[in-house]
Amino acid sequence: MGWIKALGALLLLTGISALAVWRGWVPMPAEWNPWAPLDVRASPNLLTRYKLSRLQDDPALCDQVLQTSGLRVSRQADTAADAACPLRNILRVQGADVVLSSSFLASCPLAVAFALFERHSLQPAAQAIFGQRVSRVEHLGSFACRNVYNRAEGRLSQHASANALDIAGFRLADGRSISVLKDWPGEGDSARFLRQVRDGACDDFNVVLSPDYNAAHRNHFHLDMGRWWVCR
Repeated sequence: MGWIKALGALLLLTGISALAVWRGWVPMPAEWNPWAPLDVRASPNLLTRYKLSRLQDDPALCDQVLQTSGLRVSRQADTAADAACPLRNILRVQGADVVLSSSFLASCPLAVAFALFERHSLQPAAQAIFGQRVSRVEHLGSFACRNVYNRAEGRLSQHASANALDIAGFRLADGRSISVLKDWPGEGDSARFLRQVRDGACDDFNVVLSPDYNAAHRNHFHLDMGRWWVCR
């Protein structure tokens, strides 16, 4: 029974340590404090996904985190609870450090994940491969009140709660365009860039689907903050 006592002591010690951090009795860097707000400017770590999940039902915390995001957003009114696809704590993302092909609706976790992606994955990939920034993101939209793959029956898509974004391509600072549809099958810098962007997005979003997943995604990256973790 000695191992049971040891396990109990370990759990007690863990609980005391967590309480000490939460109460502020033990100083800890904000990026490693699970109760500290996410700072988009800091490099993502093992706590980033947890901190993103906290934003879904906490508009005040969402507003605090958005101050570090570089996003230009406007809050949207919640829709009726009995709507076919009810929306709450939703933002309209109007711009960022990168230009958007159009504004899009987003849950708070999706909006902040996009900001993380742009800063820590997209721009570093562009600098590494092309020596310049991405100036524009071409997307196909976010909110669509529908089931997965537009099926008549089945579960709702993450798009139905503005929790997903489809990205079709990018424009570089020199005006060059990179298309998921046209450039993914290639072997040059554009294809290498797209694969690096896809891989980087997997650190920022819960689900990332690319042309490697199936033919339905041959022309875009599907990025969402659903409960599953998939990187394809």
